[in-house]
Amino acid sequence: RKKKLPVTTLLRAIGFNSDKDIIDIFGLADEIEVTPENLEQNKGRKLAAKVLKTWTEDFEDEDTGEVIPIERTIPIVERGEILDDDTIAKISDTDVKSILLQKDEANSNEYAIIFNTLQKDPTNTEIEAVNYIYKQLRNSEPPDEATARDVIDKLFFSEKRYDLGVVGRFRLNKKLGLTTEPEVRVLTNTDIIEIIKYLIQLINSKATVDDIDHLSNRRVRTVGEQLANQFSVGLSRMARTIRERMNVRDSEQFNPIDLINAKTLSSVINSFFGTSQLSQFMDQTNPLAEITHKRRLSALGPGGLSRDRAGFEVRDVHYTHYGRLCPIESPEGPNIGLISSLCVYARINQLGFIETPYREVHDGKVDLSDKGWHYMTAEEEENKLVSLAKVKMEDDGTIKEDRIQCRLEADFPVVSKEQVDYMDVAPNQMASVAASLIPFLEHDDAHRALMGANMMRQAVPLLRPESPIVGTGLEERVCLDSRTQYVAEREGEVTYVDAKEIRIRYERTDDEKFVSFAPEETVYTLPIYRRTNQSTTITLKPIVRKGEKVVAGQVLTEGYATQNGELALGRNLKVAFMPWKGYNYEDAIVLSEEMVKWDILTSVHVDEYLTEVRETKRGMEELTSDIPNVSEDATKDLDKQGIIRIGAHIEPGDIMIGKITPKGESDPSPEEKLLKAIFGDKAGDVKDASLKANPSLSGTVIKTALYAKAAKEGNRRAAKTDQKARLDLIQEDFDKKAAKLYADFFKRLSVLTKGKKSAGISDLYDVEIIAKGKEITTEKLKSIDFQNINSSNWTTEENTNLLIQELINNYCLTYKVAEAECKRQMDKIKVGDELPNGVMQLAKVYIAKKRKITVGDKMAGRHGNKGIVAKIVRQEDMPFLEDGTPVDIVLNPLGVPSRMNLGQIYETVLGWAGARLGLKFSTPIFDGATIEEICDYTDKAGVPRYGKTRLRDGGTGDWFDQPATVGVIYMIKLGHMVDDKMHARSIGPYSLITQQPLGGKAQFGGQRFGEMEVWALEAFGAANALQEILTVKSDDVTGRSKTYEAIVKGDPMPNPGIPESLNVLLHELRGLGLKVTLE
Repeated sequence: RKKKLPVTTLLRAIGFNSDKDIIDIFGLADEIEVTPENLEQNKGRKLAAKVLKTWTEDFEDEDTGEVIPIERTIPIVERGEILDDDTIAKISDTDVKSILLQKDEANSNEYAIIFNTLQKDPTNTEIEAVNYIYKQLRNSEPPDEATARDVIDKLFFSEKRYDLGVVGRFRLNKKLGLTTEPEVRVLTNTDIIEIIKYLIQLINSKATVDDIDHLSNRRVRTVGEQLANQFSVGLSRMARTIRERMNVRDSEQFNPIDLINAKTLSSVINSFFGTSQLSQFMDQTNPLAEITHKRRLSALGPGGLSRDRAGFEVRDVHYTHYGRLCPIESPEGPNIGLISSLCVYARINQLGFIETPYREVHDGKVDLSDKGWHYMTAEEEENKLVSLAKVKMEDDGTIKEDRIQCRLEADFPVVSKEQVDYMDVAPNQMASVAASLIPFLEHDDAHRALMGANMMRQAVPLLRPESPIVGTGLEERVCLDSRTQYVAEREGEVTYVDAKEIRIRYERTDDEKFVSFAPEETVYTLPIYRRTNQSTTITLKPIVRKGEKVVAGQVLTEGYATQNGELALGRNLKVAFMPWKGYNYEDAIVLSEEMVKWDILTSVHVDEYLTEVRETKRGMEELTSDIPNVSEDATKDLDKQGIIRIGAHIEPGDIMIGKITPKGESDPSPEEKLLKAIFGDKAGDVKDASLKANPSLSGTVIKTALYAKAAKEGNRRAAKTDQKARLDLIQEDFDKKAAKLYADFFKRLSVLTKGKKSAGISDLYDVEIIAKGKEITTEKLKSIDFQNINSSNWTTEENTNLLIQELINNYCLTYKVAEAECKRQMDKIKVGDELPNGVMQLAKVYIAKKRKITVGDKMAGRHGNKGIVAKIVRQEDMPFLEDGTPVDIVLNPLGVPSRMNLGQIYETVLGWAGARLGLKFSTPIFDGATIEEICDYTDKAGVPRYGKTRLRDGGTGDWFDQPATVGVIYMIKLGHMVDDKMHARSIGPYSLITQQPLGGKAQFGGQRFGEMEVWALEAFGAANALQEILTVKSDDVTGRSKTYEAIVKGDPMPNPGIPESLNVLLHELRGLGLKVTLE
C-alpha cells in the first residue's frame, strides 16, 4: 500500500524548492527585507516560512581523498511563530536577507491548510523531498539522486507509463479551467497545482463534488474504440514475442516471417468478437428489434459495472438523460437502468459524449432556419433554459405566450420568453425509437409504457402484416432506417418484376455510363422465407410495377413486418372491452375464429437443424440413407447422402439426416482390416446416429445444405488430375473475363487521354511514370500497373481528371470483385468449406412451420396490455354490434384502470373512426390528438363518442346489460408461442450425481417438485403419492426399474427404496471425515 505524504513534499519534488516558492503559488505571504525598521514595523505577524541558517562544510571522500563542499541548513525560527523581540533577535543574528510573513486577508484563512501541511512537511529542499518520496514508495534509501528523480518522473510525467487520452485531457482542462494543448497526454505542474487549489476549495465548501451520474462524467465507449484497445493489446503481445525471438535467435539474418506471428493479433481480435460480454447475437425478430439492438447502450461489460454492485443511483433517470438516453425503454429485472437506448435524435460525438439537438432562441424568437439548431453535450446544456417543442409560435418563429415553462437542469421554472436560450427540436426528443412508436404515450403509466416498448421488439412478423391505423408518424422512418427493405438508389424505371427479383434501369448521364462497368439494369433478388437469428422469416414482395418510374429513396418492397413502406408489427382488430363468460379473466384474451381461418395472426418460422460428420477412433462416420434396422418407409424421403428432400413433410420422430457411426466393439486385427478392405463393411459394424425430429417438430423442408472439407485423396493421380483440370478451367475463365475488362477499360481511357498533356502521373510510391508536360500516349498507358497508380490529377483539365479517376477506381473495383470470386471458387476445390476442427462434413436442414394463433399464445397491444389467448370462439358466438358486425377480440376492461394505460382507449376510439373513414392517423407522442379532435372524427365517422355502445350476445342474440367500449386496436403476436413451450416427459435423461430428472424442455426434463409443492401434498395427507414422487418417479434407481417391471408384468407396485440424493448426502458427510451409519 502506498503511504501518504504531505502535498507540499510533492510540490518541492516537482520543482518548487523552497517554502517561498510553495507559498507564492497560492499568494499567501508578503516578502519582507530584513532591516531593524521592517522587523519592528511587522511585529506581531506570523512567519509564513522557516528561517534557515545556511553554511558550507567540507566533506572528504574516504576512497578518493577528494574534498567536496556540502551545503548545510538548520532552522533558526519555525513556521507559524509570531514575530516578537526574541524571534527578531534570532533573525538579526543570521545573514538572512528576507523573511516571509503571512497575509491577514480572508484568502490566507482559506489556505490555512497549506500552512498546516508545511508544518507537517519533514523536508526543506527539493533533494530532500525527492529522497523522502522514494523512501515512502520503496521503503528503502535511494541509491542516488538520479534514481529517486526517475521514480517521480515515471510516476507523473512519463508518456510510456500512462496516457490521459484525448478525453482525459479534455475533461481535466474543462474541470480546472486550463488551456493545455490536447496533445499533452500526461499531467503537468500546472495540473497538479490546480488540482490542489480545487481540493482546497472543496474543503472550504466553495466548490462542488462532481455528480457521477451526470452525462458529462459518463461517456460511451464505441465498438471502434474497444476494438482499437484490443488491437493495441494484440500489438504489444506481438512486440513482446518478436523481442523474445530476436533474443533467442543466434543468426544475424532475420526474415520478418521468422519473427512475426500474426496469430497473436488475430486471436485477440477473434476472442473480442467471439467471447466479449458485449458481443451479442443480433436480435432480428423484426426490424424494430434490429434497429433497437444496434442503438443499445450498456453500463455492464468489461470496464463497466456488475449487476450485483450497481446501486439505485446509477440506474435512476438523471435530468441529463433528456434527449440522450430514453427514460422509458429499459429491461425489466436485474438489468433495469443499466441497459438503455439512445433517444431518437441523439448522437455520439468524437469524445464519446452523447449529444442532442436544440433550436436556438433569441429574444423570444425561435430560429427555424436549416442551420438554426445545434447539438449539445450535457455539459454545454448546463445553466441553459430550454423550452418544450410544442410551445405556440407565429410562422416566423416568434413565441406567442409571454411566459413559458422551461427546463433548467432538474427544475421547471416559468420564465419570460426573452430569457429562453433553446427549444427542443421535437416532442419525441426524449424517447427512444420503440417508445416513440407508442401512440398516446402521454396517457400511459411509465411501467406499462416500458412493457409496451419492450414487447414491440418481440413481435413476430406476420404472414399478412398491416400498418397501424393509429400510428405516431415514425413508422416510415423505422422501416427505412432498419435497412431491411430495398430502396431505389436514384431516379429510374422498373423494367421487370416478379416474386423473385426486381430490375431497375437507373437514369445515368453519358459521363456516368462512360466510366461505369456495371450492367445497365440493377437487379434486386428478393428473399423468400429467409431465416433470421430468432427463427422468424424474411419474405419480401415487390410493391412496384413494371414500367413504374421510381425516385431516390422510394421503398420497392414490403414484408418482414412492414407494409407499404411503414412498420407493421401486427394487425388492426375490432375490439370490445367487456368480460366474456370468464374467459378473459386475469388479462386473458378471447379471439374470434376468423383470426385462424383467414390467417390474420399467422406467422411462418424456419428452424435450422444440423448434424456433423466426424472422424472417430473406430473410423469415419457417414451420411447415408442405408441405415441398419430402419424400415424403407422411414427413409423414403432421404437422398443417397441421407439428407431429406426439399418439400417433404416432417412429423415428430422422422429421420431428417441419415447418419451411421462405426460401433466401438474392439480394435480390428490386421486380418479383419484386410477382409473389410476386400469385402466391405459388415452391417453390424455401424449404428444409427441419424438426426430425428424432436417431439414438438412438424413442418416442411424448404432448404438443405451440405458442407464438406476437400477429401484427402492420398496419392491418387486421377483425383489430382481432375482437381487440376477444374482449377485450370476456373483460371482460364477468369483470365478471359479480366482480358475483356482490361480491353474495354483501356479503350475508354485512351479516349479520355487522347491528345492530353500529363500533369505528372506517378504511382502510389511517388515514382514518376509520365513526366509533367509530356503527351499521354497509348504505349505509355500500356506500361502502367493500374492497381498501384495514383489516379488523381492526370491532366490539366479538372473534368477529365474526375472522369479518369472514376474510371480507374471502377475498373480496379470490378477487377478485384472478379478476382475474389475466382479465388473463392479455387479455395472451395482445394480446401473445401471452412469447418471446425475434426468435422469433415456438415449437413443442414431448414424446416418451415406455419403457426396459426392458438390457445396459449401471447399477444399484446402497444401500451403494455399483454395477455394469453384463452379461447378461440366461433364468429357466430362473439359479441356483435347493432349492425351485425362481430368483434374480433374481447379484452378484459379490468386491465385498464389499475394499469393506468389509457392510451389503449384513446387508440381504440380513434382507430374505429379511422377504420370507418378509411383514414390513417399520425399522433406523435406528447403532441398527439386531443379528446376534442378524436370526438370530431368519431362524429364524422358516425361512431359513438368514446366508443361506448351496446352489444348483443352472439350465443343468444340478447343485449348485454351495459354498454361497452368498442373500437379498433392494434394487436401484435409475441414470440412466446405455446408450440415452443409445450412439453411432456415420461422417462428421459437423469442427472449423473443426484440421479434426478433434468429440468427444462431442451434437456427433455421433468417438472421440479419443490419444497412448497411437497407442503401441498403433506397438507392433503397424500403420503403415498408424495413418497412415489420423491422416490420411484425421481431418484430411487432400483425402485425405478422394479416399478417398470411391475407395470409390464402386471404385478403390484413394489415398495420404494432409498433415494440417491440420500446417498449423495452420506458421501458428502463422509467426505468431511464423519462416520455415518444407517441403522
